[in-house]
Amino acid sequence: MTVARTSHRGATAWRRRTTGAAMAAPALLLFGLFGIVPLSGVVILSFTGWDGLGAISWTGAANWTSVLTDSATWDALWLTAKVMVLSWLLQTPIALALGLFQAAAGRWRALLAVLFFLPLLLSAVAVGLTWQALLDPAFGIGATPGLGWLARPLLGDPDLALYAVIFVIAWQFIPFHALLYQAGVRQIPVSLYEAAAIDGAGRGDRFWRITLPQLRYTVVTSTTLMLVGSLTYFDLIFVLSGGTGGPGTATRVLPLAMYITGFQAHDMGRASAIATILVFTGLALSLITTKWSGFTRMASQQEGS
Repeated sequence: MTVARTSHRGATAWRRRTTGAAMAAPALLLFGLFGIVPLSGVVILSFTGWDGLGAISWTGAANWTSVLTDSATWDALWLTAKVMVLSWLLQTPIALALGLFQAAAGRWRALLAVLFFLPLLLSAVAVGLTWQALLDPAFGIGATPGLGWLARPLLGDPDLALYAVIFVIAWQFIPFHALLYQAGVRQIPVSLYEAAAIDGAGRGDRFWRITLPQLRYTVVTSTTLMLVGSLTYFDLIFVLSGGTGGPGTATRVLPLAMYITGFQAHDMGRASAIATILVFTGLALSLITTKWSGFTRMASQQEGS
């Protein structure tokens, strides 16, 4: 009887593993075809010399040596880190506040939530061209009476261009993160707030002791998307800077440096090395964020858990 029971359990476990593998196979196949294979090609290409049209020649580690010893690479990486940190500092509190606002009941709040979401529906090129016109010192926002202090070449000033770009990035992506926080707030049991109110907790206490702790994993998700997404900002900065990362190199973040190296300098080998750095930097950020936050050990925070 014991042998039969053990055999039955083994067969059941095997069927579960087989079923799980069969269900995951299509996703793994697609990830391999559109993720692993292209990435492998980029890594291999980073050890070659290629202008995008002619023959490919093997150069070994020359591209990596050139990229890692080039001060322009480290400048671009530093600008990327600045965009990453400042975008997070600007977007997170505003998105959290909007998420809390939109989560409350009310038709007018729902209407405002729809209006707030509109920037996310626009393409990056449309957003870039619009803000390029709005920030023009001659006929943009600065030409409006009372806003003359904005009549400055914000995108043409090396000291201000990056901050103008970060503002535009935040304007476009805050609605998405606000939507995440709105969904997270609506998952918090109302009974927690009712119990806190009975105990005499004020609105501030309820936010710090209930809302924010319950949104912990939403914050982790939003932060991960912001940090990793900062490594992909290309089209918006490309349009705002006129495709140069200017003025000078004031907005030449790593993705834009990769494009300029590959498609303007026709050096696909070095561009592939920069692309590989971007991929593994994003992977490392994602892993560090989830590991540090305890996201992989996520447990239910619902009432009674």
